[in-house]
Amino acid sequence: MKRTVTVEYGDEVLLALGVSPEQFGQELKLLTAIKLYELGRLSAGAAASLAEMPKPVFLSKLADYGVVSFDLTEEELRQDMAHAPSHQ
Repeated sequence: MKRTVTVEYGDEVLLALGVSPEQFGQELKLLTAIKLYELGRLSAGAAASLAEMPKPVFLSKLADYGVVSFDLTEEELRQDMAHAPSHQ
């Protein structure tokens, strides 16, 4: 089940950021996901799901926000390796 959170903001926020309401909404989801991941409250997979993007894309975005991406558990790393395409 999907749930919705409402955030009220004025046009000055969009003007200051130079983004559309849709871009701002996506950025809010990404920033929330990154922070919850950084705090250890969400796994990388769950955070990627919250940000509505594939896990590899989410992990690549972490560096843009100064968050270490290799804080995976051994099990997460094992799962990632099992699903990685082989380059033979």
